[in-house]
Amino acid sequence: MFPSKHSSCTTILVGKNATYDGSTIIARNEDAGEAVHPKKFVVLHHEDQPRHYQSKLSKFSLDLPDNPVRYTSVPDVAVDEGVWGEAGININNIAMSATETITTNSRVLGADPFVKNGFGEEDLLTITLPYIKSAREGVKRVGQLLKKYGTYEPNGIIFSDVNEIWYMETAGGHHWVAQRIPDDAYVIAPNQTGIQEVKFDDPDNFMFPKDLLKFVQQNHLNLTENFNFRKIFGSDTQSDHHYNTPRAWYGQRYLSPSAVKDKTPMSNDLSFINYADHKITIEDIKYILSSHYQDTPYDPFTPGANSQTSPYRPIGFNRNQELSLLQIRPYVQANHAAIQWLAFAENPFNTLTPFYTNVLDTPDCYRDTTKILDSHNAYWANRLISLIVADHYQELMADVETYQQATLAYGHQRIAKVDKAVENKQDSALMQALSQANERTADRIMKDTEELLTKLVIKASENSRGAFTNGHSHY
Repeated sequence: MFPSKHSSCTTILVGKNATYDGSTIIARNEDAGEAVHPKKFVVLHHEDQPRHYQSKLSKFSLDLPDNPVRYTSVPDVAVDEGVWGEAGININNIAMSATETITTNSRVLGADPFVKNGFGEEDLLTITLPYIKSAREGVKRVGQLLKKYGTYEPNGIIFSDVNEIWYMETAGGHHWVAQRIPDDAYVIAPNQTGIQEVKFDDPDNFMFPKDLLKFVQQNHLNLTENFNFRKIFGSDTQSDHHYNTPRAWYGQRYLSPSAVKDKTPMSNDLSFINYADHKITIEDIKYILSSHYQDTPYDPFTPGANSQTSPYRPIGFNRNQELSLLQIRPYVQANHAAIQWLAFAENPFNTLTPFYTNVLDTPDCYRDTTKILDSHNAYWANRLISLIVADHYQELMADVETYQQATLAYGHQRIAKVDKAVENKQDSALMQALSQANERTADRIMKDTEELLTKLVIKASENSRGAFTNGHSHY
């Protein structure tokens, strides 16, 4: 209905028994329609949350409950097209990522058209996350909103708590299905309808509107004997084969290669639920969400690559704006169990920074992103690094990889150190301590980032087009 500027994300979901430490982890790249779309990282308190909400892209509005809780968000810097909060964790340790723009088909839209003045990705985090106490409750709230107001686009919406991950896919204006991700499984969702078989007699693992079966039957939407949500409500187009399925193929190839050994990047039957060959780490997720088909013939950074050799849309590319990896840990006290790992700009060239979310405020270099370029902002520093390395990949990538390894190691060290330091703190003292810890973490990562940026500018300048030397150091 509306041409979204945030319409090409990639999602990874990892159940608690599939992760390296027993956490639930949900992660998603937010990709925009343009290469530069500044983002910021904020905390919204009870008094910051509106009581009446008005969308910018449609006429959708609603009165919100009077009991919002504090939550984190990664909104746009510019507000002319709305909030676009995208990803956050509330004080109940409920994580939400919204949305993974997905696909549908013309028969579905003929039976249940999009709602012009419904809600969309712009709105979803703001009108949902401050009001839920479990991942399952998040699905129920969005389901109720879909029934009453409808949506103008198809989206995948993710919720997690310390025990469960739910993935919810909308179809048409009002219909949807949500599936609980098995604890020992992972999912890679690349802008396509993904959920496959729906078990209508399994409320522990599936949720859906009461009229879903009747709607499908009355409108002759099911062309097979089984109820496969992807086949009924999704798409299978040439665009999918080049833009969407290759991303799922690459991620599955990395985590469970034996499962896709007979598949190709354009295979249209990749499984939604998958099982990795090893426990999945933060680094694994970052690698996949930064990937550009490296170690395959399709890598656009291979010397001499062109549209023939690189026909598939990568996961990590110039339109990445932010990556939020939301981790809820079961082995520490709940008041500091939630961490939002955050990266800005193009993922092949950035790093993840871990932030505790039960805090009073966020570090200014992540919070106060400017519309005009300022290299002291985390967003802009990483955008500059992306721009330089993309044009000097072979010369500079080793420096980036060294930086990434060092900063990720520092992130793990910080979590271990801060966990120990705050284990006996409560309430305001705890929030203050976590806020100060986040500040120190951000300061160190920004220092390393600015040092990397300086090194890259110097090296790239030596080899820039038009470079010339007469053999003297000064003249």
